[in-house]
Amino acid sequence: MADKKAVTAITSMDEDFAKWYTDIVKKAELIEYTSVKGCMAIRPYGYAIWENIQHILDGMFKETGHENVCMPMFIPESLLEKEKDHVEGFAPECAWVTYGGSEKLEERLCVRPTSETLFCEHYKNVVHSYRDLPKLYNQWVNVVRWEKTTRPFLRSREFLWQEGHTIHATAEEAVEETERMLNVYAQFCEESLAIPVVKGRKTESDKFAGAVATYAIEALMHDGKALQAGTSHYFGDGFAKAFDIQYANKDNQLVYPHQTSWGMTTRLIGAIIMTHGDDNGLALPPAVAPIQAVIVPIAQHKEGVLEKAAELRDRLKKAGLRVKLDDSENSPGWKFAEYEMKGVPVRIEIGPKDIENDQCVMVTRHNGEKSFVKLDELETAAADKLKAVHDGLYQKALENRERRTYSCTSMDEIVKVLNEKGDGFVKAMWCGEEACEDEIKEKTGVGSRCIPFEQEQLSDKCVCCGKPAKHMVYWGKAY
Repeated sequence: MADKKAVTAITSMDEDFAKWYTDIVKKAELIEYTSVKGCMAIRPYGYAIWENIQHILDGMFKETGHENVCMPMFIPESLLEKEKDHVEGFAPECAWVTYGGSEKLEERLCVRPTSETLFCEHYKNVVHSYRDLPKLYNQWVNVVRWEKTTRPFLRSREFLWQEGHTIHATAEEAVEETERMLNVYAQFCEESLAIPVVKGRKTESDKFAGAVATYAIEALMHDGKALQAGTSHYFGDGFAKAFDIQYANKDNQLVYPHQTSWGMTTRLIGAIIMTHGDDNGLALPPAVAPIQAVIVPIAQHKEGVLEKAAELRDRLKKAGLRVKLDDSENSPGWKFAEYEMKGVPVRIEIGPKDIENDQCVMVTRHNGEKSFVKLDELETAAADKLKAVHDGLYQKALENRERRTYSCTSMDEIVKVLNEKGDGFVKAMWCGEEACEDEIKEKTGVGSRCIPFEQEQLSDKCVCCGKPAKHMVYWGKAY
């Protein structure tokens, strides 16, 4: 079979970033479009990435004492309307079921956009005493939000996610939970996805509908746009009051509990693509890569080559790696391009000369670095290379963020910097007034991303009105 680079059909990211992204999700066989507008079919390779994300996160949740549950996907309209801010926040995105079979329903059912109201109904039935608290729940489900503009993984009408829902005796416990889970998310992004994140609190206008406070982790994509990678919400006792959830405390008095919720979605796959991908395709962090190492036999028709390649595969599998041996009839050049496109972290080549020299060739995806490895050092070398890929991807993403983070002390400076240097994070002071937040977005094109926990005093004045500043804020354009 003639050599044919599988990557020729990928648009350069510098030429058209949106087209580059779409090319990758299609060519790397992550998704296929469907007849339902805004909904995607997640193909096996894309779903395998999600399964690895799910597996790692699920373990982290269980280590922090959370249990998995599953709530219905339908929410009666009357239930959704019990918390005013919450229903108003989600109303534009709700999809409704009005018929069951051929009969019109007496009450419309909302297809789950999020599950706070269902958990509240459940808590009311099962929480009666302080002994019943806390409840630390999580569920892995799909949700529906009727988005107007959609893009695979980043914004689709149906997507997969986990949503944590917890209920606590005190405000202190609930706030602690909210912050703990945000830290879990940050740790996961940095240690498993090789994505550096900024941790902080959302402004009042940008918080979750019905929340007292929303915390978020923000990542910067290769093109300088921000992506909200995970959120954690503190609800206070607002939902408890709306749903009349009370419990008897140790003094046998009826009091309201405090709640949280937190979530991460399949948009993380979009984050991986846009943080680490390049013009040759995906570059996957080893922790979530469906194939961590691919073995490509060279001159596989020659005696002993396939046998030796199979031996290497078995050794690496035994060492706990996700490994594939490609013994198809495609040429080595085609295979190199194919697995580069699919973002496989490490490629191992073995041919007659290598066997003669008792070695193999290892190539790391993120930088194309090639090295010769003695076969008796195979397992150690493969583990070292996977760590090098993770560290290399993280460092590259961190350098991109640092290069694209600008400190500004006036709106004119924000506009000038963005015009000259391109999109990125803008650090600027803010007085805390929503009118100024709106004006900054209107005049500069960047909105508030978060009020970072790590504050800096860039000046003592708001970049918009000049009044005393309360916070340093990360601003940016976002997906």
